[in-house]
Amino acid sequence: MGPRTAAESAAKALARLYDLDLAEEPGDLELFRALARRTGSPIIELAVGTGRVALALARDGHRVTGVDIDPAMLARARARGAPPELTLVEADLVDAATVDAVADGGPYSLAIIALNSILLLASAERQRAAVATMARLLGPAGLAVIDAWQPSAHDLVAFDGRLSLEWLRTDPETGHEVTKTVAAWFDPATRLVTLTTIFEEGRPGEPPVRWTRSDALRLVTLDELVSFAEAAGLVVEQVAGDHELGPLEPGSDRVVLVAHKP
Repeated sequence: MGPRTAAESAAKALARLYDLDLAEEPGDLELFRALARRTGSPIIELAVGTGRVALALARDGHRVTGVDIDPAMLARARARGAPPELTLVEADLVDAATVDAVADGGPYSLAIIALNSILLLASAERQRAAVATMARLLGPAGLAVIDAWQPSAHDLVAFDGRLSLEWLRTDPETGHEVTKTVAAWFDPATRLVTLTTIFEEGRPGEPPVRWTRSDALRLVTLDELVSFAEAAGLVVEQVAGDHELGPLEPGSDRVVLVAHKP
């Protein structure tokens, strides 16, 4: 095992492997780019992670503020060559409206919670508070966009703790082979999915290094998202079933909510 990986902290490794997990583009960037062209700057992304969306928008010339509670994720976003148009702030997204570095950049024309990040807020109260934060940060006519996974009944039945191999990839940064294995448990009473992710990384023929991440994800329903937006004073414009803003239909695996501030 190379010295880089051996000496790497778990937080830093998991941020790197998060990017490897998203090496296959989820297909949402064109949606956010189109909405950014509609609204203009400034833009805020809550749960910015390693900056996949925010960096793209900033490189398009928009002024963007990204908020995340994970310093390792933010460090990786900076290391990816964040342009001056991007400001990164370490904070809990629920409290972001009270953080001077965030408030000073607003009011915002577009607020984003991308790619299931709202599910990481493991209670309805925190999810509702996050939507209220978006509303407080927006200026008049500003847009809020939330993208949340909607698992099927088949998915939920499979969340019984069984281990499942999701992929085997080579990390271009280290040259190491990485496998991602997951196990999930679903509690219908709380709508919580307890997710354990195991990454094993190494060169063929050598003992792998194991990195483990545990998350509690609260599945949010369409009705809840709409009620959270309306309670925050937002007007729901569209509820879509994909990143092309196609109709939400039975079997859609996600909901994309677009709402504006009056």
